[in-house]
Order: sequence, then structure tokens, then C-alpha cells
Amino acid sequence: MKWPSRNLRVAILAGIGVCSMTGLGFAAVPLYRMFCEATGLNGTTQRGLRAPGSVGQKITVAFDSNVAKGIPWKFQPERREDTIDIGGRDMAFFTATNTGDHEVTGTATFNVTPIYVGKYFTKIQCFCFTQQTLKPGETVRMPVIFYVDPKILDDPDARDVQEITLSYTFYPAESPAIAAAAAKAH
Repeated sequence: MKWPSRNLRVAILAGIGVCSMTGLGFAAVPLYRMFCEATGLNGTTQRGLRAPGSVGQKITVAFDSNVAKGIPWKFQPERREDTIDIGGRDMAFFTATNTGDHEVTGTATFNVTPIYVGKYFTKIQCFCFTQQTLKPGETVRMPVIFYVDPKILDDPDARDVQEITLSYTFYPAESPAIAAAAAKAH
């Protein structure tokens, strides 16, 4: 059996390298998202189905709201903070009003600070999982159902945290910034 010429072998290896790098490029965002969800990196929260139950200790959750340029909405939490039971299911409401003269669809991105407690903050239901469309003058009330995982009490870096801030920013759904922010947040 005769081996291909050296130039052909180099070309084949280069082609394999290009294909591998292209595949890795497409896989980077989902892999980064999975990594952030597993580690809580950059304040990424977890998703869950059910709270484990209160462990008898409390923590304060502050709520922050922002609206990006280009979305004519008034967006705010109904309460700025809430003291909750660690491990217990809790619910907070945000309201959004379209102050513009046309229908607008927005998408919320989120994060938790301090960022190292993101892995202990679990959302059961959130308006950030779907796009929100508001007609001119329309106001909606949007819930987020969540809990703080009791494992936070076992983490020497996080067990003394007294307050967690859950922050949302609404972007126009068609905004290029939303794709980058959503990839980072989710």
C-alpha cells in the first residue's frame, strides 16, 4: 500500500483541524451554558421543579430591574426585597408597562449577586424563560417562583451571605445584545 504524498497528508490533517474547530465553535455556547448552570458562574441561577423545604434559617433577597435602551417600558419589582426561608418556595412579582405607542416584545436576562451564590439560587418558574409582548399602554404582572438551596449553608464561602440580589434587564427581543446576554445568562 502506498501512502499519500506529504502535501496530501498535511492537507487532510488541516481539513480535519478546520472541521474540528468549526464543530467546537458551534458547541462552545451550549457547553458554556451547561458549565455556568453547573457551577453558578457569573451569577447563573439553577432551574428546578420543587423546593426542598425550609431549614429554619432566613436570607434576604433583593430585587433589581433594568430596561435596556430601545425598549419603552417601565419595569420594576412590586417589592424591593423579601426575607425568605432558605429551602422554602417563594414568589416575587414584577410589573412591566409599555409606555410606547407600538407593540414591543422584550426578553429578560438575569443574574444573581454575589455571583458565587448563583449555584444556590433556583428558579422554578420565571418570566425570563419566555418573550413578553406588550401592547401600547399595557401593564403585565410577572411572577418568578424560586428558592435558595439549603446547600448554601454548607459552603464556607457562601454560608455567611445575608443578602442575594436577583437582577433582571429587559431587552428588545430583536436586539443583537439580547443574544449575547441570553447566552451568558442561560
